[in-house]
Amino acid sequence: MKKVYASKIDTWLTLVIVSIVIACFIVFISVASSGNIVAILVSAPALIFGAGLPLWLMKSTVYTLSDETLLVKSGPFKWQVPVNQIKSVTPTSNPLSSPALSLDRLRIEYGRWGSIMISPKDKEAFIQDLEARSGKALRNTEGSR
Repeated sequence: MKKVYASKIDTWLTLVIVSIVIACFIVFISVASSGNIVAILVSAPALIFGAGLPLWLMKSTVYTLSDETLLVKSGPFKWQVPVNQIKSVTPTSNPLSSPALSLDRLRIEYGRWGSIMISPKDKEAFIQDLEARSGKALRNTEGSR
């Protein structure tokens, strides 16, 4: 049976995304009030991308765990990690880009060289579920940076 885990969202990231969205709308309204059709047509895609993508990422970042795969979705991006290839799960606060909306993350090592960082809201339940599905202990408590 599949289980969906929502991403934890840091307050600071929410504030950044809301600020970006507000700034995009202010710029678009300013351009639209000028009445210049060309400027409006150029700024409309910028509004859609600049405001839409961050909101899409914030609303759609989830981790779906089935018996066979961990499916990570974040906006238009998607990763599939075979559960039987997962080697370890390590807590981290690494700020590198990843499908995680919090710096309270888990680094999942899989396959030969693969890794992905995620931030499930309930990390403990996620790890327990993952270990139960993989049939092996995966926790690495050393932490990575």
